[in-house]
Amino acid sequence: MPGITREEVAHLARLARLELKGEELDHFAGQLDDIIGAVARVSEVADQDVPPTSHPLPLTNVMRADVVRPSLTPEQALSGAPAQEQQ
Repeated sequence: MPGITREEVAHLARLARLELKGEELDHFAGQLDDIIGAVARVSEVADQDVPPTSHPLPLTNVMRADVVRPSLTPEQALSGAPAQEQQ
């Protein structure tokens, strides 16, 4: 697979509104090659035998018990609110 060229790095830099010098273009081209290589290796992982997971532990709807407790009356809840005219 051909590596990232200086021109491609310069194009990406223009899109990101970055000003890169010649030596920086070479440096970032090498780094981007390394990143793309790492992503390619990850994509080669055999995923056919691995089921998709959203969480490593088999937890389903872990919630506290719904218990009715005493609460404020509407008058108590609104006691600190500003007064409002009845309509």
